[in-house]
Amino acid sequence: MSASGYGGAGHQGPPNGDGPYGGWPGNPPAPPVPPVPPQGHGHPYPPPYPRPYAPVPPHGHPHPPLPPARSSRAGRLARLVYNPLYAAQRAFRPSRPGIVEDRTVRRLQLWRSLLGATAWLALTLTYSAVTSAQDAGKVAGDRLDQSWTSALVLACTFPVVVAAFVFAARGGARRVYLRRALRPLGAILALMASMATFPLAMAPETQGIRDAVGLPGKIVMGVLCLWSLGFAVYGIGLSLVHVFRTADVHELLAPVLATTLVWEMAVLDLATGAYSRIPPGVRLVFVLGAPVTVTALSCWEVYRLRHHHGMSVRRALRP
Repeated sequence: MSASGYGGAGHQGPPNGDGPYGGWPGNPPAPPVPPVPPQGHGHPYPPPYPRPYAPVPPHGHPHPPLPPARSSRAGRLARLVYNPLYAAQRAFRPSRPGIVEDRTVRRLQLWRSLLGATAWLALTLTYSAVTSAQDAGKVAGDRLDQSWTSALVLACTFPVVVAAFVFAARGGARRVYLRRALRPLGAILALMASMATFPLAMAPETQGIRDAVGLPGKIVMGVLCLWSLGFAVYGIGLSLVHVFRTADVHELLAPVLATTLVWEMAVLDLATGAYSRIPPGVRLVFVLGAPVTVTALSCWEVYRLRHHHGMSVRRALRP
């Protein structure tokens, strides 16, 4: 009896066939079957697998920003040597870590200095006979001498005010203020040392020293004198604006010392008869206008330090 029904011998697949229809003539070949991944692999393609997306960090860039490049210590030292203006900035600008920087007050201090210089120039050109380059040089020299006198008065006033401030402090604040006072003291010594190079290079009393060192020594003295000129001129301006970086000791010392300095200079101008060519009324307004303006600005600076930064004299002396 022959087999019948599905699954019997009469209904088996065609011989040498690849599928239910691939073995019969005229049928298309069966599509290739993709390889089955090994057990536990879970993906039909070998690694590495492409990521669908890369998470974007909060700063909005797929890669973290590079840290800013820091100049080496040798590079900074080289810049101090060949750039006297950079050296003056490092010597006369406050740089204590954690110092309060009020940009509004700093801009007003800069404008105060510029307006003061403009007013002095206007009065000088109005009431002085400047008719030649020699007269203009004399006027500029007088202004430089006055600025140098101001710096000297400030250098003499600084130890008194800082000593009183440190002596009034209590507890560990006294030691902290004494340690911080080294930077302003170093600024004063740097300015004095730079000014001492001019007599060494030009004074008749030091002619014997210049003859002893010969031509190479004279060249070195000349280069040093030119470097010191830029350092001293720019340093005097920075010293008057930043009050010999007394903010490195405490932020409240700068307005107090600036007010003391301008009133001392006003009394000195009145006592020595400065600006003698200016009419008495204009001279009085000009001499007293600077201390009144600086006093008002200093009071406003103290107000901002107290109400915006929580600083007061009581907290500074008794932390």
